[in-house]
Amino acid sequence: MRENAIRQDVVVICGIKNSGKTTLIRKMLPKLVERGYKVATIKHDGHDFESDVPGTDSYYHQKAGAYATAVYSKNRFMVTKQVQGVTKEELMEFFPEADIIIMEGCKNSSYPKIEVVRSANGNRPSSNPEGRFLIATDIEGYECDERCVALDDIETIVNVLLEQIRGKEA
Repeated sequence: MRENAIRQDVVVICGIKNSGKTTLIRKMLPKLVERGYKVATIKHDGHDFESDVPGTDSYYHQKAGAYATAVYSKNRFMVTKQVQGVTKEELMEFFPEADIIIMEGCKNSSYPKIEVVRSANGNRPSSNPEGRFLIATDIEGYECDERCVALDDIETIVNVLLEQIRGKEA
């Protein structure tokens, strides 16, 4: 873990819809946390989404016309707000304590990225190649310009991600 970080390291996990991005992130997070990193995640949704859980008070507040809602307790808070044009960079400001921010989606960005490529969902990368440093795939013998790792080899994926971060610090 880096001491006195001025800004977080940002890594994108991308791939086409249903390629396994969320599953990969869910498997990577415990490995990063075990190594002492404080990790935040930001999910990009290319479609609009329901911002609150149906049946909750804040959901009813929003449906009644509130443009923003907040829920808080002793240990956490959640804010939803209808806003046009929010950027990834603005969202990153909410996590100043994070060592690493993992963004899911954002395949057209130039941030460092790991792309998930699966045989069931197409066998070619779909992201902007700028910043792409790793392909995680279930296709045996897959050939690409970047380093390729088996999608289920979480330890190696995390190690390559950390090598990418350390290389930037050097």
